[in-house]
Amino acid sequence: MEGLSINYIDSTNEDVVVTYTPSSLVTSYSYRVIKNNEYSNPISISSNTPVDISFNETGIYRIEITNTDYNGVSSVLTSGEYKIDKEAPVINIQEKTYQITNKEEFNVMNGITASDIVDGDLTNSITTNKDTLDFSVEGIKKLEYTVSDKAGNTTKELVYITVKQDNTNIIKIGQLGIVVVLLFIIMFVNKYIRSIKLEKRFSKYTINSSKNKSISLFDNLYNQYMDFINKMSKVIGKSEFIKKRAKKYDKYKESFDIEENNINFISKKIVLGFVYVMFAIVVKLIQAELAKPFEMLIPFILGYYTLDLIYMYKYIKYKKKIENDMLEAITVMNNAFKAGMSITQAVDLVAKELDGPIAKEFSKISMEISLGLDIETAFKRFADRINLSEAIYLTSSLSVLNKTGGNIIKVFDSIEKTIFNRKKLENEFKALTSSSKLIMYVLIVVPIVFVLFISLINKDYFKVLFENPLGIILLIIMLIIYITYIIVVRKVMRVRGIK
Repeated sequence: MEGLSINYIDSTNEDVVVTYTPSSLVTSYSYRVIKNNEYSNPISISSNTPVDISFNETGIYRIEITNTDYNGVSSVLTSGEYKIDKEAPVINIQEKTYQITNKEEFNVMNGITASDIVDGDLTNSITTNKDTLDFSVEGIKKLEYTVSDKAGNTTKELVYITVKQDNTNIIKIGQLGIVVVLLFIIMFVNKYIRSIKLEKRFSKYTINSSKNKSISLFDNLYNQYMDFINKMSKVIGKSEFIKKRAKKYDKYKESFDIEENNINFISKKIVLGFVYVMFAIVVKLIQAELAKPFEMLIPFILGYYTLDLIYMYKYIKYKKKIENDMLEAITVMNNAFKAGMSITQAVDLVAKELDGPIAKEFSKISMEISLGLDIETAFKRFADRINLSEAIYLTSSLSVLNKTGGNIIKVFDSIEKTIFNRKKLENEFKALTSSSKLIMYVLIVVPIVFVLFISLINKDYFKVLFENPLGIILLIIMLIIYITYIIVVRKVMRVRGIK
């Protein structure tokens, strides 16, 4: 059109300025802009001076000009289209993460579309970097989608594709193995039950030998298990490191009267760790997946330390019972001294009058004294086994009395009064800090419950923490912070001198 500096623009992402210069015959004119087929209000110019019309927003524009000449005759002129596109196209992706096997065909354009406000559907213009990716190799692949419109606006989107090893055959073999083992166990148990029933049916017609040395199925399995543990202990017992580690189980043997080689504790822990690993592998096979190294390492660690937790719990409970009964034992000994009994007789009296762990420990002291150990050594062994402040206090007092002499009744009155006041103070402290300890335990348990609850709702929610290197680092940092928090809170809640 004559008079317009630009008649039309196909598509651009820049600002556009159109200059209209009327001819010398035009005395006045008006113009209005048509944006996306919507007319704006006309703007009148009462002379024939040029005017600049600018477009700086996304849209399809046209200009309509009405000229008036000297004779008062009007004429309407319309420009071509000016396509202004400043908005980037949109790539519609259904999923941002995928998991495939290295033998699986992956259609990179499945469910992927692109659109633009001005240009409309741009799906066919999408390009990817699929040619640079090798989907036959395990790992996380970054698939990049790129699309550009006519104006030059470009959009990029990333899709993360995790390529895993195709373990379908291995999983099927593992699942078949589980079925075979289960069938074997069912057949074995069924055969055993039938043999028991037959034995009961024929037992009334037969006479059992008095020298019958047959053992039950479970006793037989246990004996085989212990034979394996003993053989394993002979192998690992050659290591000096294992021997040193096994010495810490002496306190459990002495406390619970366990007549077993210390190395057997380590062997049982290793076997239990592998049992946990086998259980984890079976669970993953049922889920049609193969267990990853960390998914086997964690169950092994849990299984390895399960016996430690069990024995530690039993030992703490054992010590707590002795601690609670210690005052009663000292009271009995003090009454025995007042009745004119000796230390040995007082120890025997505690072993007979009381029951539970305290009676058991004093029976050991009595037996050691009868076997030739002096009183000081016997009580020192008792204090080393139990490692309680009350036991150490009692042992030290008897040691001083044994070396220097003195009024044993007054000494035991003082011991009894001291332990009684200590117990009273400890109970008062527990009453005062019970609410704070409850809050501490709740704060410790809440994160674990929260993680379990979220995992039940969405099992894949925390998967990125285990599959991404950065996620593993963050997980380790969170565990360190959590463990540090527990240690700090426990130290804050602890008062020195009171357990």
